Amino acid sequence: MNYTQALQYIEYINTLKGSVLGLDSIRTLCDELNNPQDDLKFVHIAGTNGKGSTLAFTSTILTESGYRVGRYISPTIREYRERFQINGRMISQNLFTQLLEEVKNACDRMCEKGYEHPTAFEIETALAFLYFERKKCDIVVLETGMGGTDDATNIVKTTVLSILASISMDHMQFLGDTLDKITLKKCGIIKPNVPVVSAKQKEESEIVIKQVCIKNASPLTIIDKKDLSNIKYGLIKQSFKYKEKRYEIKLAGTWQPDNAVLAIEAANILIESGFSKITEESIQKGLLKTEWQARFQVLKKKPIFIIDGAHNEDAAIRLRESIDTYLSDKNKIYILGMFRDKEVDKVVSTIVNDGLMVFTCQAPNNARALRSVELAEIIKNYNPRVTCCDSVDEAVEFATSMADENSAIIACGSLAYLGRILDIFS
Repeated sequence: MNYTQALQYIEYINTLKGSVLGLDSIRTLCDELNNPQDDLKFVHIAGTNGKGSTLAFTSTILTESGYRVGRYISPTIREYRERFQINGRMISQNLFTQLLEEVKNACDRMCEKGYEHPTAFEIETALAFLYFERKKCDIVVLETGMGGTDDATNIVKTTVLSILASISMDHMQFLGDTLDKITLKKCGIIKPNVPVVSAKQKEESEIVIKQVCIKNASPLTIIDKKDLSNIKYGLIKQSFKYKEKRYEIKLAGTWQPDNAVLAIEAANILIESGFSKITEESIQKGLLKTEWQARFQVLKKKPIFIIDGAHNEDAAIRLRESIDTYLSDKNKIYILGMFRDKEVDKVVSTIVNDGLMVFTCQAPNNARALRSVELAEIIKNYNPRVTCCDSVDEAVEFATSMADENSAIIACGSLAYLGRILDIFS
C-alpha cells in the first residue's frame, strides 16, 4: 500500500460505513492493537465551537513547556495528515501508510471473527493512538469528533483533564434536539475524579455540567468572564487581561480571548496535576505562538480577505460580532459554501444582510455540499445581491475583482471548501 492507496482505503471505508456512534467497535479494534491508548495521558476536549482553537492554544503551551505533545483533530482544512500531529508537525506519508496497514490488518481480523468493520473515524482514532504511543508522547490533546459519550475518542481511560468548550446546537440528528441533551452527550468525556474546566455556558448547559461533575466527583472550574478585561481587539494581534495578568494572541476573532482563557486555566490545572514544566513564561509564549487556520483568519490585508468556518447558528453569531467589531467601516463582500445538513437558513440570515454582494460556491468532491444555486436561492430571502459560482476559484476571482481598498471579503461556512481558498492564496 502506498500513500495514495491509503487515502483511497480511508475514503472507501468512509463511503461504506459513514458515521456510527458507539464504543464497542473501537474497543475491539484497539484490543487487536494491544490498546496503545492505555500508555498515554490525555487532555480531552469536547464542545460545539471553539474546540479546535482551545486545542491549539493548549497544545502549543504544552509544547513551549518542553513536552512532546500529540494533537488529534478533525475536520482538517488542507491536508488529510493534519489529523495526526506531534508538536505541530504532521505525520509523514510513509509512517501514516505503515500504521494504516497495521490498523487495516486488525480490521480484517475483526471481520474474520464476525465483528462489524470499523468506521473511518474509528480507524483514524486507533491509528492516532498507535502513532502517539510509538512516538512516546508525554501527553496528547484529543479532540472529540462528535459529542462525547459515544465518540470513538472516549475509549480513553487515562485522561488527566477534560475541557468543555462552548456548547450549542449542532449534530441534532445524533446528539439530541435540546441543549441539555446535547450537553449531556458532550459531558460523556468527564471521568471520575478527573478535573474539568469549562467555558462559560448557557444556563441549561451549566446545570448539566455541574450535575455530571458532582456525580463523578470531578473538580470543576468554570471560566468567570468577570476575570477577563481590558480586551484590545485587532486583526493581527490581540491582548487582554485575565486575573490581572496581560496576555497577547495572534488569533483574530472576538471569541478568541475566551478560548485563550480556557487554555490558561487548563494549563494551571495541569501544573497542579504534575506537569511542573509549565510556567507563566511558557503560557505567555504558547498563547502568542498559537496558529489556527480558517477561524477568522486574515489571508490578505489589501483588500482584507478573511476565512472563517462558521457553519452553525452559534458560530455565525460569533462571526457576525467579529465582522461588526473589526470591519464596521468596510463594504462587505461574502463568499459562502455550506453543507445541506447544517443550519443553513440560520447561518445565512445572521451573516449576509449587509453584503454588497454574496457569491455562493459548492465544496468540491463532497456529497454533503449544498449546490451553489440552491444556496443562492436561500440567500435571496435575505439579500437579493447574490451570484452563484461554478467553483470556489471562480467565487474568489469574482470577489477579489469587485473589491477595492474599502472592501472586506469574508469567505465563510463549511470548512470543506476553505482549504481550497488557502491553496489559492498559497
